[in-house]
Amino acid sequence: MIRQSFSHVRTWVFDLDNTLYPPSARLFDQIEQRMTQYVMRELGVPNTEADRLRQHYWQLYGTTLAGLMAEHSVDPHAYLHEVHDIDFGVLSPDATLAARISALPGRRIVYTNGSAPYAEKVLAARGLGETFDAIYGVEHAGFRPKPDRAAFETVFAVDGLDPTRAAMFEDDPRNLAAPHEMGLRTVHVAPEAAPAPYIHHHTDDLSGFLARLID
Repeated sequence: MIRQSFSHVRTWVFDLDNTLYPPSARLFDQIEQRMTQYVMRELGVPNTEADRLRQHYWQLYGTTLAGLMAEHSVDPHAYLHEVHDIDFGVLSPDATLAARISALPGRRIVYTNGSAPYAEKVLAARGLGETFDAIYGVEHAGFRPKPDRAAFETVFAVDGLDPTRAAMFEDDPRNLAAPHEMGLRTVHVAPEAAPAPYIHHHTDDLSGFLARLID
């Protein structure tokens, strides 16, 4: 039955962080630490205030970067380079996941609120570097982040995908609202479900879910 729900899909859109690798890798912990350090240095605030601002901007603007750009006019390129300078050795290749993504019919793309160069490093560490047809970062959306619908519209226009024939896999449930409105089939990938009218499916095992679509 699930497979039939995706029979119309010809473009498969995957978020990156905590979607194409398990949250247990805690890769984003490293990024959050570097974000906090960046805010401390650039705004001249102590650690506790920098950490509060990091989370506040994420909640209010969609990403910490969007808040820093809106309220402090930071250089997004320098910020993205710095906060993504992390250890990717905590990630391991997943040949089964690579094979299952590759077996999906049509185009397969990555769309992340991180940068495209960062995404490339993550995919390489996961053995997924040859799996996708395109990689889009926040820079491709003019630094507007998900969940902003305009960000999705910009990236999808660049890719040329038809939203009514696409599916989105994403760990942050709020980032599935706009895709749902645009006509995508939505899949929440996370340890815990977050029921919402804009989420069609939930899974805590992306690879296992994809197996049900291709077998």
